[in-house]
Amino acid sequence: MADSERNRLTARAARYARVGANVGGVAARIAGARIFGFDLDRAKNAAELAAGLGGLKGPIMKVAQLLATIPDALPPEYITELTKLQSQAPPMGWAFVKRRMQAELGPGWQSKFKSFEHHPAAAASLGQVHRARSLDDAELACKLQYADMQSAVEADLKQLRLLFAMHRRFDPAIDTREIIKEIDARMREELDYRREAKHIALYRNMLAKEDAIRVPGVAPELSTARLLSMQWLEGSRLLEHKDDSLAVRNRLATAMFTAWWLPFSRFGVIHGDPHLGNYSVFEEKGKPSGINLLDYGCIRIFPPKFVGGVVDLYNGLRHNDDARVVHAYETWGFRKLSRELIDILNVWARFIYGPLMEDRVRSIADGVKPGEYGRRQAFEVQRALRQKGPVLVPQEFVFMDRAAIGLGAVFLHLRAELNFHRLFEAAIEKFSTAAVAERQRAALVKAGLETSG
Repeated sequence: MADSERNRLTARAARYARVGANVGGVAARIAGARIFGFDLDRAKNAAELAAGLGGLKGPIMKVAQLLATIPDALPPEYITELTKLQSQAPPMGWAFVKRRMQAELGPGWQSKFKSFEHHPAAAASLGQVHRARSLDDAELACKLQYADMQSAVEADLKQLRLLFAMHRRFDPAIDTREIIKEIDARMREELDYRREAKHIALYRNMLAKEDAIRVPGVAPELSTARLLSMQWLEGSRLLEHKDDSLAVRNRLATAMFTAWWLPFSRFGVIHGDPHLGNYSVFEEKGKPSGINLLDYGCIRIFPPKFVGGVVDLYNGLRHNDDARVVHAYETWGFRKLSRELIDILNVWARFIYGPLMEDRVRSIADGVKPGEYGRRQAFEVQRALRQKGPVLVPQEFVFMDRAAIGLGAVFLHLRAELNFHRLFEAAIEKFSTAAVAERQRAALVKAGLETSG
C-alpha cells in the first residue's frame, strides 16, 4: 500500500511557506545588512525568529534547541532566544488522534486496546504520548507521530541550510557543513519509530544488569513506523527530587551517569537528547530508587575508534601528553591542527573533562546555573575561533558535544556531589577499541540494527 504521508509535495510546500517566512526573512535582513552596510539589530531579529518558530510543531523547534548547545553554530543573540523555546507543544485533539490511530492500526484500532485515554499524557515537537491499556491488561505509553512530519523535516532542513549558509558566509568562525549533515541524519532517524523500537531493544540489552535504570518493553503488535506502543513506566519528574536528601540526589545522578557513559564506553552508543523530560524517577518501598529512560528517538551509534578518541583525549589531558591529545582530535576528524587551534579546542575539552580528571567528590560545576552550563566556555572558544578559524567541526562531534552539556545540566539541577573521576574510570576500565567493536557488533545484531562500520 502506498504511504500517503511520505514526504508529500503539498505538505512540504505549505511548510516552506510557514517556516520560510520566519527563517527567510531573517536571512534576507542579514544579507541586506552586509551588502548595503546597514546596522543589523541581531537581538531583534533573533527574538522575531524564536517567536515565529516557537508556535510550530516539528523538527525546526527541536533543531533550534540543539544549535543553542554548539559553540558559535549561530550568533549568541540567536542562542539566547532559541534556548527559550519550550519542548512542550500544544497537543492535538481527539478527532485528530482517532484519524492518526486508524491510519496506523486500521478502522478497528480501538478494539485492540482495553482502554485508550483521549487526552495525551505528554506532547512534544514530533508527536504526543497517550496512556492506554492492552487487552492483556498491560499499561502502555503510545507515542503517536503528528501527520506529515516527514514533509516537515524536509522543509525545515532546507530552511535551516539557508540560515547556516548565511551564517557561514558572513560570520565563519565555525564551518557548519558537517553539523547540518549530522542533523539531517539524526532527524530522519527520529521519525522512524520502528528504528526507535530497535533502539529500545539495544538499551534493554546494554543496561540489563543495572538495577537503578529501567528501560521499557515494546508491544510490536501495536507499533508501526509512526506509532510506538511501550510499557508505561510509572515515575515522578526528576525536578521533584531536587530538594531530596543528598544521598537520594546522588543515587539518581549516579544512575544518570551510568545510563549515559556505560553504553558509550562499552558499546559506542549515546543518548543524544539528555533533557529532563526524557527521564522520570521510580520508587521502591516508597523511596526514590532510580531512573526510567523514556525516549529513544535521538540515539547516536559511533564507530569504535571515535570512543577510543574520547579515552585518548581524557588520558592525554590528564597526563599532559600533547601527542595523544592531537591523535584524539585527528581520530575524531579535525584537520589542519595548528598549535593555536589545539589550544582553543583544549579550552572546551578541559571544561568537559574537568570533573572527570579530579579524584575528589565535587559538583559538576560550582556556582553555575543549569541553563548557563558551558555558556562561558562556549563564548571563549567562539572569540578565539574568530581570530584563528574557521574550523570544520566533524559530523560525529555534534551530538556528543550537545549530550555532554545536557547531562551536566541534569547534574546541576540535582545538585549532585560525586566523584566523577572514579565513576568514569570504572566505565573505561580495561578499555580497548577492539572490545568495544565486538560488543557493539553483537549488540546491534541482537537489536536488528546495522553496524556503524
